[in-house]
Amino acid sequence: MRRTFLGKIALALCVSLVTTSCDRSETQDSTARHYEVRGIVRGFAPDRSTIDIEHEDIPGLMPSMTMPFTGKNQKEIADLKIEDAISFRMTVTDKDLFIDQVKRIAASDVHLAEPHPTARPSTAVAARLREGDILPSFSLTNQDGARVSLDTFRGQQFVLTFVFTRCAIPKFCPLISRNFSELQDAIKADEGAAAKTRLLSITLDPHFDTPDILKSYAQQEKADPNIWTFATGDPAEIDALTQRFSVFVQPEGGTISHGLATALIGSEGKVLKIWRGNFWKPSEVIDAFRSAAK
Repeated sequence: MRRTFLGKIALALCVSLVTTSCDRSETQDSTARHYEVRGIVRGFAPDRSTIDIEHEDIPGLMPSMTMPFTGKNQKEIADLKIEDAISFRMTVTDKDLFIDQVKRIAASDVHLAEPHPTARPSTAVAARLREGDILPSFSLTNQDGARVSLDTFRGQQFVLTFVFTRCAIPKFCPLISRNFSELQDAIKADEGAAAKTRLLSITLDPHFDTPDILKSYAQQEKADPNIWTFATGDPAEIDALTQRFSVFVQPEGGTISHGLATALIGSEGKVLKIWRGNFWKPSEVIDAFRSAAK
């Protein structure tokens, strides 16, 4: 493996641009790691539940990028404004990521990475898929180097999502993969038609996520290749799929800012259900594919 996946990243040594505290006294989670970070406020959720921050490189965890953070103490971010320069402590566990100890600092103290051009060629915007639409044909490559297409799943319903192996945000790709692991368990335990449901995780990082890397990631996630497929492919092909599912993808400083979407595709290729973001529960998807299987 050329890189370490999130499961190992969450357990990595504490490092940062300034200083790092490995004091676990403020959290009961034994996997918690603390990073001292600086950045610029770029936006807020309408209810201020999250704050978008363009942060500096965090060595050992992630490069500079803009991403949403949840504030542990809402009072600390209540008076912040867009373009404020701040320092904060970021806490990462196996299942969560949040910030606290937020303070305004001088803008000159923040050192952001130079902007990087997108690593992918521009493609024509694909029409957005909605529930009830037929998923267009696609051609990808799975973790064993074999071709994967819509025809691969013909006659079988499947659940499709987008992740990438270097994703370092616990509530993004790692959460989606944990949820898919639960879906896999439910499929294996089912004695009815839903037992034929399949899972497909498509990488958002085809330049890095080769079949070999996806295979190692699949093994880490204990994916049964008879049920759960990981796929990569031509960047233009993946771009077309992300556009159809309205998944925002933007390469930034060596990583990828992205949205999330998960979809249940019927046995004849119809989009039966789309879940946006990362708030869905495995039980919702399990109910949906069991109902569809009937």
